[in-house]
Formats: sequence, structure tokens, C-alpha cells
Amino acid sequence: QVQLVELGGGLVQPGGSLRLSCAASGFIFSSYAMSWYRQAPGLERELVASISSLGGSTNYADSVKGRFTISRDDAKNTVYLQMNSLKPEDTAVYYCHARQLRVYWGQGTQVTVSS
Repeated sequence: QVQLVELGGGLVQPGGSLRLSCAASGFIFSSYAMSWYRQAPGLERELVASISSLGGSTNYADSVKGRFTISRDDAKNTVYLQMNSLKPEDTAVYYCHARQLRVYWGQGTQVTVSS
């Protein structure tokens, strides 16, 4: 059974940091490209960051470049999103996404940036 379990969301003040993690099971994690998406109320889901299988390349949305870092630990079947200098506009539900021949989604974790 495929599972993507996101952890690490919560409430943080503007300028603060959070680290999201996504633990994967049920598929060959190392062969999948992994991404983080987010969806704010009333908006479409958008790609935040992605990392290729084996971690050779990363890609970021312009809105998070220089503030967010995606990484993966294939030994732990886990992908991370380090989020620094958070802004209120980063408030959203963040979803873990796996893609190869198939696509898998996590349930999402809420990130709220507010004073």
C-alpha cells in the first residue's frame, strides 16, 4: 500500500522557519522524482519545489527561491522541505507528491504564517 505521510506543519510567525517531512512507503522511493505542492484557499494547487530521483537536480517556484530548500534521504525514504523567512503568503496546505510511471499524493499538512 502506497503512503505519503507529511509532518511538520503548524503555525509560525512571519520570518520564522519550518521543516516539512514526507515519509514514503509502498513504492521504490529512490526511483521517483519528489515534489512539494501547496494550495491556498481559493487558489489552484501550485508546484513549490521538486527534486529528481537520486537528488541530482532541484527546481523551485520563483516565489520561494532563496528561502526554501528541498532535499531527500533515500535511505529513509523521506523528502524534506526546509522553509525559511516565511511570509503570510506562504500560508497553504502543503502536499507531498511522487512521480515516475505513477503519481502519488500525500494528505497534506497545514502551514500558517501569521503574527
